[in-house]
Amino acid sequence: MSGLFDSHAHLHDRRMPDMDGAIERMREAGMRGCVTIGTDLEESRKAVALAERHEDVWATAGLHPHDAKDWSAEIEREFRALAESERVVAIGEIGLDFFRDLSPRDRQREALRAQLALASELALPVVIHSRDAHEPCFEELAAWVGGGGAEGIGDPVGVLHCFSGDAELARRYVELGFMISFAGPVTYPKSEALRGAAAEAPFERIVVETDCPYLPPQTRRGEKNEPCWVAETAGLIAELRGVAPERLAEQTTANAARLFRIDLATR
Repeated sequence: MSGLFDSHAHLHDRRMPDMDGAIERMREAGMRGCVTIGTDLEESRKAVALAERHEDVWATAGLHPHDAKDWSAEIEREFRALAESERVVAIGEIGLDFFRDLSPRDRQREALRAQLALASELALPVVIHSRDAHEPCFEELAAWVGGGGAEGIGDPVGVLHCFSGDAELARRYVELGFMISFAGPVTYPKSEALRGAAAEAPFERIVVETDCPYLPPQTRRGEKNEPCWVAETAGLIAELRGVAPERLAEQTTANAARLFRIDLATR
């Protein structure tokens, strides 16, 4: 399926076995590009450096909730400097992770709020990670949007990466101004509620991702994921929604371009 856009990848991750090959296979598959995601200061630097070498790769800068305990004014200054690059299209991935709890929960909330404020200052959308923290994360984001923090960013204000909730939670996030991103888990046999969300979320509010090298789709379980495999995820969602795969690719790519303010019309 050509024309797809991977809205969330970790191409620069040390676990990627063949970064250059993955980018080439992405192009051979007719994809429009991808966003490689920062998770701490060093990884954000790598993401930006990679994006500056490839015209079809963009980057984000942000501190993952696993490392929220490291948040500091110095890291904030560094992220602000990185965001000066025209290749940086969002602040992320940021959020809450109450599954692994690698940072204290209060520090996770503090880092999330600080980075939401930074996104507001820079007028950039946010890429949100939420695991086993559906309601706390929604509360934080609702307070940010409702308190006027997202004013100036535009619509949409961000994306729930690798969404793991149900159709009702997706609806609530869409009403806040977020897009919903679906990854490989939507193809897993036990993901009935997630498939319900993929089927019901507004068409103009969904994007697809790989989260590579993690979370490969069902037929690639046990392998290192890469951007071109997003086609399996997209194909299943097209089937769930009763649309042609080409239509799904067209719409999700247009959605990603709107989310990240990327002009793909000339590409």
